[in-house]
Amino acid sequence: MDKTSYNNIAKGWEFAEASALNVESDKLQTLRDKASEAGFAQCSRSQGAFLQFLAGRNAPASIILVGNGSVVEALRLMTGLHGHGQFTAVDSTAQGTSLVKKIFAGMEKAHPGMRLRAVNAAARTYFPRLNPSDYDLIVVSGNGDNYQQVMDQAPRLLKDRGQLIFTDAFDLLDEPDKGGVLNPANRSEKTTTLRTIMEDISKDNAWESCLLPIGTGMIMATRAR
Repeated sequence: MDKTSYNNIAKGWEFAEASALNVESDKLQTLRDKASEAGFAQCSRSQGAFLQFLAGRNAPASIILVGNGSVVEALRLMTGLHGHGQFTAVDSTAQGTSLVKKIFAGMEKAHPGMRLRAVNAAARTYFPRLNPSDYDLIVVSGNGDNYQQVMDQAPRLLKDRGQLIFTDAFDLLDEPDKGGVLNPANRSEKTTTLRTIMEDISKDNAWESCLLPIGTGMIMATRAR
């Protein structure tokens, strides 16, 4: 692929981020700004739109979001539930947990069939308490610790054909100057973890998976029992 092709792909990414198809409501934009000001990195607009679309089309009964103040992902996924189902938010920060609860409080009256379980805990301590084969979709964002912890537990928790998504798969949100997984010389903890996850999933026949260049990258995997 020549330089012109690469430049066009980069322009296409910018076009998708600004597209009306991925537009964010005023409420969502306000939440994004508040979370960013609090130091919580948020997913891109196209990535958030994709998560909402996916949740809406697959009609999951139970979603887990593991993150650190990941309010854009939370609101997008809740919206995708269309007022039904269980949404579990696992956040190792008290502030992030509080933000998710506030989002749900604003939606609860309009969607009485949707239930929230917001937990201020690390995935490594909370996930072992959850029932096996009980979840349709697990979405992972935030710091690097979340990624490997969920990777270890997801096979036990997902239903047959359940889906696992890792956002920021290129590790470009927190330290973009380091180049994430795109920079072979980068050996940061999150980048190293993501490389390991990509390699392990690609070799494990129990997963059907792909890596997508949406936003800052997404690993998508379906558990094939």
